Order: sequence, then structure tokens, then C-alpha cells
Amino acid sequence: MIELTPHIILLALLSGAIVGLFLGTFGGGGSVLAAPLLLYVVGVDDPHIAIGTSAAAVAAIALVSLFGHWRGGRVKWPCAIVFAMSGLIGSILGSSLAKVTQGDWLLLGFAMAMAMIALSMFRRPKTAGDPDVTLTPAMVLQLAPIGLVVGTAAGFFGIGGGFLIVPGLMLAVGMTMTNATASSLVSVALFGAATSANYAISGMVDGRLVLFLLGGGAFGGMLGIFLSKWLASRLKIARTAFALMILVVAVFVAMQAGQSVLSA
Repeated sequence: MIELTPHIILLALLSGAIVGLFLGTFGGGGSVLAAPLLLYVVGVDDPHIAIGTSAAAVAAIALVSLFGHWRGGRVKWPCAIVFAMSGLIGSILGSSLAKVTQGDWLLLGFAMAMAMIALSMFRRPKTAGDPDVTLTPAMVLQLAPIGLVVGTAAGFFGIGGGFLIVPGLMLAVGMTMTNATASSLVSVALFGAATSANYAISGMVDGRLVLFLLGGGAFGGMLGIFLSKWLASRLKIARTAFALMILVVAVFVAMQAGQSVLSA
């Protein structure tokens, strides 16, 4: 475990604030920065610990956000539960596979996932859908396999997977973007909790860093909500710039991991 000097604590709080800032501003994508920040800013030297720790923080952030959406009546619980429970199996399988994957190869895969998230942010959000969607047996047969695949990816890469869950819910049951975003948080919280628990069993989660990420994230999130209102008329441009930044970070992570793989 990394030594918690005042300098490291400050960097961990700052990293959490950055993640929270982007989550509060754009509503998604920011959590994928947690693991790279832990590795290249805070100084965690084990990719597995960085991913396991960030998964725990992502789960906690998603859970807090879920309560707000729940109170607002935006969560479609039957659909959300089916998706989350089928994906839970996948998240355990994915994180178990990730734990035995060599760290640099895992980071290469993580960089690819970051690139996919960035590219998904360029997609024009859809608002069409049925706000009164009701779960049917046919929908269950569509939701369950998609949930399993998404859960496996989320577990392997240690990410929330919201960028896959939202379109998955919209595709399988035809719910609105707003309902899908809210309902996806059930899966994000569950997948993150299962992934971090699996890593924690192997001693690959630093609980101290989780707390600092959350502390910084709370402040950054409030700032991000204020910033999103200020950027309301320019949110599309800001979102594009953020997606480009994630792509740049993905390239950086891939280059660092690739050099380690080639030199091994």
C-alpha cells in the first residue's frame, strides 16, 4: 500500500475532485479517469489496486446519485433489477479474469475501454422512448444476455459501464434516455461493488484512497453541477472537448502500458 504522506493525500483529494467535477458537469464518463489518476498522479504502482480502488469509489458515487433519481421517480426498477442481476454474474467473472491478467495488458484493455467511452460521448443523445415502459417476459429475454455481457466488461475493466448500460436499456425495452440514465445507476453501483469486493478479497483495494476520492469527489461534484448550469448553452462543445481529453488520456495510458509490454 502507498504511504499516505500529506502530499499523497492532497493528490488523492485533487483526483477525486477532478472525477467529481466531470461527473457533475457531464453526468457520466468522469469515473473512467479515476484509475489513471491513481496511477499517474497519486502514484499507485499496481494497476490492479488502482482499478479495484476506483471501482469502489465509482460504486459509492453511483449509489448516491441513484437516491436522487429514485426520489425523482425516474428509475424503472423492474427493468433495472433484471439488467443488474444478470450483469452481476458477469461482473464477478470479468473482475476474476482481470485479477489474473498481467497489469500492463490490463491497462491496454482499459485504454481501449476509455477510447470507446470517449467515442460514445460524440453520439447525439436520443430522447425518444416510452416513459411508461412495462417489463414483459420478452423484454427479460433481451435484457438478461445484454446485462451479462455489459457486466463482464464492467468487471474486467473496473468501470461503471454506464456508456454501455444506457444504450442497452434503451435498445432492449425502449425506455427514454432519462429513464435509462437513472436506471443504469442500479447496475453501475452493483457492478462496481461486486468488482471492488472481488479485488478486496485479494487485498487489491486501498480503502484509505477510496475515502479521499469520495471526499474530493463530493466537492468536485457540487462544483460540476454549478458549472453545468453555467455551460448550459455551450454544453455540447464542452462535452466534445471532454471526450477528446479522455481520448488523449487513453492514448497516454496505451503508450505507457505498451512500452512496459515491449520492454518486458
